[in-house]
Amino acid sequence: MKKVFMAALLVFLMQAAVAQESEVSFKNKDGSITFGATLSVPTGYRSGNAVVLVSGTGKQDRDGLMAGHFWFKVIAAYLNTKGLVVLRVDDRGVGKTTGVYEDATTADFAEDALTALNYLKSRKDLHLKKTGMLGHSEGGVAISIAAAQSSDVAFLISLAGLATTGLEAQILQNKDIVAAAPISDYDKKRYDVINELMFHTAFKYADSTNMHAKLNEVYNVWKVKDDAAFKEQKIAFDHFRFPIYSWSLTAEKAWYRYFIKYDPADYLPKVKVPILAINGSKDLMVKAGPNLANWKQLPLEGGNKQVTIKEFPGLNHLLQHSETGLPQEYAAIKETIAPEVLDEIGKWLSGNKL
Repeated sequence: MKKVFMAALLVFLMQAAVAQESEVSFKNKDGSITFGATLSVPTGYRSGNAVVLVSGTGKQDRDGLMAGHFWFKVIAAYLNTKGLVVLRVDDRGVGKTTGVYEDATTADFAEDALTALNYLKSRKDLHLKKTGMLGHSEGGVAISIAAAQSSDVAFLISLAGLATTGLEAQILQNKDIVAAAPISDYDKKRYDVINELMFHTAFKYADSTNMHAKLNEVYNVWKVKDDAAFKEQKIAFDHFRFPIYSWSLTAEKAWYRYFIKYDPADYLPKVKVPILAINGSKDLMVKAGPNLANWKQLPLEGGNKQVTIKEFPGLNHLLQHSETGLPQEYAAIKETIAPEVLDEIGKWLSGNKL
């Protein structure tokens, strides 16, 4: 707790030096959700550009508190030093934002991001020229959808952002996590086999009312074969069983059904604005290679050549310098985000006159 408090104090002092913060609120189009947010305006600001910060998977507050790190608060402070107005928002059902996070899909989060952008547009006192979005992880999907749907989005910054299909993302993510896990090669193969079976089944029946039954059916067939193979290994204790029950309950919900079917090819070719995409080589949640390739190629298919991609060696999903990339390391790492990532963002903003 002491470390978190000291980190919060340091960020507060840094933010206070470069910007004026105010708490704001706004509603979505039908008035069903009230969003709580923090608007930070650079000290001495008169007119310029702005950015909306969009979080990744899981309920997060406006400061992006993850594993003891105030991720978005630190990024906001940096962007303020570059002259940008920054709006960071509590997710649905978090802090001062109403609504139910668990009932929403990534498409809903994209709509939330556009609601935040429209709020900034309504602030005539800010004299804004361009307003863009910065998304982390699944936030990369949300900002892609938003930019494909609205010409008001002037630029995109993706940090560890997803740009593969939802199915491919699930397979790659779980393979990488399993490969890095301290378990036997035999168990790694078991995980990989059942994971792929489950993900492909979820994808096939994403629009079906009997997804749960189909998942259990596939699992039970696998279990018979796995039990027989396990006995042949003559292992005394089976410490592994795929948690099919809890996972299938998650898979049945609207968010997962939407996510597993997501295809960036439906959106990124429609994005015509400057894009910066940054990923880390040790990111086990969003694999750098295939995601950066799509960030580059898919907009190009739509004629957009204004895309910059960058893979930083040794950085994890929070873009911290990391030994293994495993999520268990996040809290133990002192830095919130690698300084070279912030420098890259700064150079890109300057190069694009943002």
